[in-house]
Amino acid sequence: MPSCGGVVKLNALRHDAQLSCRDALMRSQALRADLLMLITAMIWGSAFVAQRLGMDNIGPFLYTGLRFALACLVLLPVLALLQRRSQRPAAPLNRNLLVGGVIMGLALSLGINLQQVGLLFTTVTNSGFITGLYVIVVPILGLLIGQRSSAGIWLGASLAVVGMFLLSVGEGFTVASGDWLQLAGAFVWGVHVLLVGFFASRHDPLRLAFIQFTTCAVISLILALVFETATLDGIIAAGPAILYGGVFGVAIGFTLQVVAQQHAIASHAAIILSLEAVFAAIAGALLLSEVLAPRGYLGCALMFGGMLLAQLWPKPLPSELSGTSANAGAERR
Repeated sequence: MPSCGGVVKLNALRHDAQLSCRDALMRSQALRADLLMLITAMIWGSAFVAQRLGMDNIGPFLYTGLRFALACLVLLPVLALLQRRSQRPAAPLNRNLLVGGVIMGLALSLGINLQQVGLLFTTVTNSGFITGLYVIVVPILGLLIGQRSSAGIWLGASLAVVGMFLLSVGEGFTVASGDWLQLAGAFVWGVHVLLVGFFASRHDPLRLAFIQFTTCAVISLILALVFETATLDGIIAAGPAILYGGVFGVAIGFTLQVVAQQHAIASHAAIILSLEAVFAAIAGALLLSEVLAPRGYLGCALMFGGMLLAQLWPKPLPSELSGTSANAGAERR
């Protein structure tokens, strides 16, 4: 019969093994979330080009409404396929799920339409920089709801903002009316990131995404009916931009954001997602022949450095990741 000391030691070893497995699982989930958010940033950055080109033929509200409606149509068969493969009856739409999706959709509608209208009155580079300020807004808002951010998050966010400034703002930076709209949108995007982090840990992410897309599509199409005049020829001409913006920018990009933020710290997520400004500059150079100045390359390097700093800065992984979305209090494009 083993001694009491042996039993205690054995239990301690089992406990250590369980902690080790849990830590490994959380690290794997965190890495997966980071990769998904990096892909999301790439998609959103390239979608900036589609957003600008789409408004050559139709208004901003109609463009937003049509691409989000298209995203809903894309998600419907995906949801049905996943339901069949799960071999379990579909859970009914409960009040909490609907409320969460609608709240996310309201924030999404406000943020995306402020950005879309703002693009009519400012440049893509200014828009990318000012919108990206949500990388600082998120940890600030997090403090208001009791969410603490590590020093690495703050240093990484600061580097990212400096990088976005070098990347996006030229010598003669002026505050255009569109810039003010983008600044207001940056605060909305910060709230949206926190909301996604909050609700994605409590509900099915794909169903949440579908509800928020539907909410945004309905609101934007109503605004288009009230404030814009559309023609069938204009919609057809904007078709490629609507297709790319709806399928990639929304259906894939925003859905990946919701899925990834199940296992990501909201302020950390904001830094990675802010890299969309880098990919927007790359897409602009490749598709619109925009030339990136040397300071722009330095800005890219600083933004990547900020992301790495936030990732590699020592932090208590188990306590932060286990309550990542639950404590967060808490696609775009």
